[in-house]
Amino acid sequence: MSRTARSLALPVSVRCIVGGLLLAASLPPWGWWPLAFVAIAVLDGLVADQPVWRRARRTWLFALVWLGVGMLWMWDLTAPGYVVASIVYAAYFAAAVAATPPGRGRLFALPAAVTLAEAARWAWPFGGVPLATIPQGQVSGPLAEVVRVAGPLLLVAVTVVGGQMLASLWRREWRPGGRGGLAVVATLLLAILAPTTQVVDELAIAVVQGGGPQRTRASPEDRVVVFNRHLEASEDIVDPVDLIVWPENVVHVDPSFVGSTEAELLGELARRHDATVVVGGVETVDDGRFNNAAFVIDPSGEVVDRYDKVRRVPFGEMVPLRSLIERFSGSVPGKDAIAGTEPAIVDTPVGPMSVAISWEVFFAGRVREGVQRGGQLVLNPTNGSSYWLTIVQSQQIASSRLRALESDRWVVQAAPTGFSAVIRPDGSIVERTAVSEREVIHATVEMREGSTWAIRLGDRIPIGVALVVVVAAWLVARRPDDHRADGNSAQGDSPEVDGA
Repeated sequence: MSRTARSLALPVSVRCIVGGLLLAASLPPWGWWPLAFVAIAVLDGLVADQPVWRRARRTWLFALVWLGVGMLWMWDLTAPGYVVASIVYAAYFAAAVAATPPGRGRLFALPAAVTLAEAARWAWPFGGVPLATIPQGQVSGPLAEVVRVAGPLLLVAVTVVGGQMLASLWRREWRPGGRGGLAVVATLLLAILAPTTQVVDELAIAVVQGGGPQRTRASPEDRVVVFNRHLEASEDIVDPVDLIVWPENVVHVDPSFVGSTEAELLGELARRHDATVVVGGVETVDDGRFNNAAFVIDPSGEVVDRYDKVRRVPFGEMVPLRSLIERFSGSVPGKDAIAGTEPAIVDTPVGPMSVAISWEVFFAGRVREGVQRGGQLVLNPTNGSSYWLTIVQSQQIASSRLRALESDRWVVQAAPTGFSAVIRPDGSIVERTAVSEREVIHATVEMREGSTWAIRLGDRIPIGVALVVVVAAWLVARRPDDHRADGNSAQGDSPEVDGA
């Protein structure tokens, strides 16, 4: 770097912060997806030809800002958990980028490393937190179709390649920039050629959102109010309709849904419209446990199937290390949801459906499981009313769009105060409600059969490929003609503005 260029450069820490803010701004609810490529280009410039500890420190600060903004909703759920999660998950990316070679091998290894870090935080600890993810921002961009090939992790990798291409072109490194462009185009062409599904039926559906202020459902005392709002909103259903979908846990019963007054009223709703009803309900088991399930009611008013939620919200539906956590916080939930054990699918009179209750839609594997077992439509009964702001709700819509693209199926999302939505297999939104409004969405959706490559392959293939690429990049970096050794380049030896 020349003395003039160095004098004009922003301090390293500022570049890290700006890069992280740019990536956060690409996410919902802001959704300025092109900024993700600029953010990755900034990151690439920060770590290029730098020694290992500089790569780690810079990436950690970059990721801390990105995740700190994108996961701000967590502060209201658990402030200590928000701080710890932001710090720890940022360290995942720091470790992954530190493990990449600094020379030309970085061009291959950086996309793989970021992919592995994303995969890790989506899975561990406590089941992972797949929010504020790169794919959630890119679902509105031109690369989203690649998830049909190998799921959201491939979209992570392709986005990083696109950012590196931008960085190479900015540095006038035409050959690596051109190779990156070819890789992106080739992946998009593969997505176009990937298999799709077949339409087997159509359903007229009604998605019921009872409305009311945000956070109404945060208190069990509001259970009657919420249930009655949805009964009243259901008066707006227009026949004919085949399927009526209510949100997650708008029914709260002790101890069983079957035989309850609420089940009788919903059975009457099903008979009145000669339709199948899917409704989310909570069953109190004892003082410390409850079930969170989706119930299927047939047109005769009988409960014919159920699915119990498997993936529980850490610190929301279950408290990890409860005995330890309660010593430091008196605000943790007093009850834990019992994790379900059955596959994520229900059999209904109008066909089999994959079910992902609320939080589960952030995990591609939950929808994949239901689709692999024959689900022809994806249902996401949810309740985002307890969360602060609309960060979670908007990122959930993005995740539902990703699940639609991956499975090539329609996705129906139902929430008590928003957002409810109907999403096409191409990820586009047919209709979406506003927060707090009372609304019934009427739509015609398709039932589909068949599997995309993403449904068949799952996440193991992209994770395995990413590991191989990192190893191969180190082999390339150690070749005699690659003279940019770790920390020995001119750029690596340049003085730092702030020592980052």
